[in-house]
Amino acid sequence: MKDSIRSSLESLQEKANSLSNKLSDPSITSDISKLTNLNKEFAEIKDVVENWSEYQNTEKTLADLENLLNDDEMKDMATEEKLSCEERLLQLESEIMIQLLPKDKDDSRNSFLELRAGAGGDEAAIFVGDLYRMFSRYAERSNWKTEQIKEVVSGPGGFKEVVIKIIGNDSYGKLKFESGVHRVQRVPLTESQGRIHTSTATVAVMPEMDDIQEKDLDMSEIRVDTYRASGAGGQHVNKTDSAVRLTHIPSGIVVECQDDRSQHKNKAKALALLSAKIYDVEKQKIEQEKASERKSLVGTGDRSEKIRTYNFPQGRVTDHRLKLTLYNIENFLDGDIDEMLDSLKAQSNAEKLLEIQDE
Repeated sequence: MKDSIRSSLESLQEKANSLSNKLSDPSITSDISKLTNLNKEFAEIKDVVENWSEYQNTEKTLADLENLLNDDEMKDMATEEKLSCEERLLQLESEIMIQLLPKDKDDSRNSFLELRAGAGGDEAAIFVGDLYRMFSRYAERSNWKTEQIKEVVSGPGGFKEVVIKIIGNDSYGKLKFESGVHRVQRVPLTESQGRIHTSTATVAVMPEMDDIQEKDLDMSEIRVDTYRASGAGGQHVNKTDSAVRLTHIPSGIVVECQDDRSQHKNKAKALALLSAKIYDVEKQKIEQEKASERKSLVGTGDRSEKIRTYNFPQGRVTDHRLKLTLYNIENFLDGDIDEMLDSLKAQSNAEKLLEIQDE
């Protein structure tokens, strides 16, 4: 392990010791706000510090075993334990390097998930419904909550557009690599000739900003329109101007919300979504600039990129960035997507590690 990495780990160890002392200080434990912030700070470095402590202990054990290699009676045992310790050191170093990678400050945030039907007419709208269910089921499996922001129904069982808020720790960090064009290949129910059709849907995952209020945005740049909500929701929804449309004039971004009976609540939801979209545009620009400087397979920020194919006749899901194919399409669309998400995260970490090594 490089001396610079060891030095960073020693600093983190000192920081952890300091935080541990503060967390046991009565004057701090009585202050809920300070205590919460300190606990969060400690949790962020706890795992890497524990691994560093184990790494140091393993190094000491290795040094002791080196001395036993000269003892004829202990040599065989020492040789076997030495190999085990060396393997553990390599494993720990790999884990530590990943834990030291720069964190995306948005990973821990809640997220907005936007699904839009692309090419394929009614079949594309049905595919949006499939993806909507897939992500909703995954949220359930992850013990996250979902909050409907917008639904535009299109045909039987389909949606032209869906926007939901996913509330849960690391929901953005887990789902951010899902942004892009998803493609489905299957025989539609209305296809009498048995021909396979290809349809698409676009997925956008955006981090929620912290408790956005009107004062946090330049409202002179935002046009606010109210109108009567349409669709399900009862008579009250349809008889009042409860729906809200916000237009960010400089960027042309438009968001709508009519899910709630209250215009005030719809406006608050729309403001939160608009702020996330404005921030996401800037984030995409930064990601695309980074991607142009390196050979990146994931996290390019390109929303027009075809990232995944769901092929029903072959029962497979293929991620084109990873060249990974899983033959469990039914379970996958039921929300069993952890293997894919973990592989995308691992690929992203591997790319970051290569960047560090090339510096």
